[in-house]
Amino acid sequence: MSRVPANVLRYTAVISSQVIILAFGYGFLGAVIYYEYLSPPDRVINLWRHHPGELTMIVTLIATVLSVITATWTTLLTPTYFLWPIQVNGSELDITGSAFSTLISGEFQKYGLGGIQDNSFEVLDIGAMLSGVSAAGYTYGLPGTFNFNGAKYNVSTQGVVPTIETYSGSNGVPGPNGTRLGFSGGNVTVDIGLIPGEHTSVSIPQGFSRNYSMWQQGLTANVSCRPIDLSQTQWDTSNNSVIYTNPAASNNSDSITGLRLWNISANCGTNTPTTQEYVTVVDASGNASLSGSGFLPSIVCPGPMNTNQTYTSFTILSQGFYKYRFLDASSVPIIPDDLISSEVKSSTPFQPENIQLLKFVAGVASFQSINSQGLMSSAIGDTLYSIYSSTTNTSIDDNLGNQIQVYKELEEYWRGVIEFSATFLRSSFMVVGSFPDNTIPDDLSSPVNGTMYISTIGWTRRSGTYILAILPITIITILTFACALYSILQARKEHSRYRTTFDVSNTLHLIMASAAGGLTLEHFDKKGIIKNEGVMVRLEESESDSVDKRFVVAGSPSQERLV
Repeated sequence: MSRVPANVLRYTAVISSQVIILAFGYGFLGAVIYYEYLSPPDRVINLWRHHPGELTMIVTLIATVLSVITATWTTLLTPTYFLWPIQVNGSELDITGSAFSTLISGEFQKYGLGGIQDNSFEVLDIGAMLSGVSAAGYTYGLPGTFNFNGAKYNVSTQGVVPTIETYSGSNGVPGPNGTRLGFSGGNVTVDIGLIPGEHTSVSIPQGFSRNYSMWQQGLTANVSCRPIDLSQTQWDTSNNSVIYTNPAASNNSDSITGLRLWNISANCGTNTPTTQEYVTVVDASGNASLSGSGFLPSIVCPGPMNTNQTYTSFTILSQGFYKYRFLDASSVPIIPDDLISSEVKSSTPFQPENIQLLKFVAGVASFQSINSQGLMSSAIGDTLYSIYSSTTNTSIDDNLGNQIQVYKELEEYWRGVIEFSATFLRSSFMVVGSFPDNTIPDDLSSPVNGTMYISTIGWTRRSGTYILAILPITIITILTFACALYSILQARKEHSRYRTTFDVSNTLHLIMASAAGGLTLEHFDKKGIIKNEGVMVRLEESESDSVDKRFVVAGSPSQERLV
């Protein structure tokens, strides 16, 4: 009668527990692979953020209970920091379409450029200058952060308005005259929502922080500086005169000793003369200090410079005097581009339908060029001078005639100004109160989409560490299973052999039980009995003692006695 070996239950328990542990590991890994991202509740996230050491110890303790392979389970169960991407989309104001061109044209006709009122031009003046300085400095490793309407920018503005509420800036509500061309700050309408993922049952954590990468409409410009070709463009700075002197003021450093009036004129193409007046400080003799005074006049030609060009660009003419004499008479053609802004940019040039937008951008550039020049210095000139001095080992005055870096700085400055003008305009029409119910009409909307990255802790299938971590557990489980199975099979093999009860009436049993000496028989099992049945034996008497008897294999003499 067969019976189960005593260690089978022990082997079964070992295998079962190991399989359960392995199933837990693969189940957890399968959940991570299926959902792609898993994160604990926000309460746990905050605890982990403030007590990472204590929680890591708890995870290690759990891993120790689960398996002796503590390092493997610790790797599998310990959450790690990662960025959870969530797709977002929405809409914003489209300033490049024909609908907006019609809208802004109506605003111009209603108010004219003078409709940009109250503090609006002051916002434009400071914001455009800061955007230009940031853009020029960034090119040479000198980034600068500036604020506009409560939002922060560190590389110009690229003509965009933040479409994420957290970064959209001011929460103020403008007055009745504080929208559109009267804008001077206020809450910008945001229409962005999350795109539901494949697994809606998984809750999205608040995380530690959130960052965004957005594809949205912006505006930039292709800007290139070159010397003015006096054979084609009239540029006259000789018409100037002293209009005020006060010799007595030379004894008082706070008083103005003299003023010079400049009438800068240029021919902006198609025989269109343009003149701009400036006033600078001079001494009692009508002279300005070469090191203390700076004059950088500019004229903006708002249209094409020749009849072969379409009205999709404008040109700025500039020249530096006194401490800005490093800038020769220069022409700065500016070709605005609509762009889709993100980590990668694609752009399209302005079309004739964008003429009203171009007028506004050129108007901002003209305002900036005029207001940047003061009585003794120019914000533009000081920007060029300081960036050059901060990024080279030589004085800018030692490189008179070498315009490469100066031109590059000026190009980036004006690009920053142009981009800011679009940011200002977009903000002014997206501020609350600009449209009924703060809803941008469909024909004025532009799609926005992007990705929100949540910084959190948890598990993600993008990490190959989990696969490597679970391999040792898998291998050990397989080896444990194989060894236990082999032991069980061997035990069953040993215990499955036929065993019979000794029968005293069975001659063969008696012979096998009393076999000794030279009588060699098989074991007392089924196979042994069958084989022993075929052995022929005979009973012999001892030659020395007739009383002794013994069984021997027939035909084989033996000297051994039977017991």
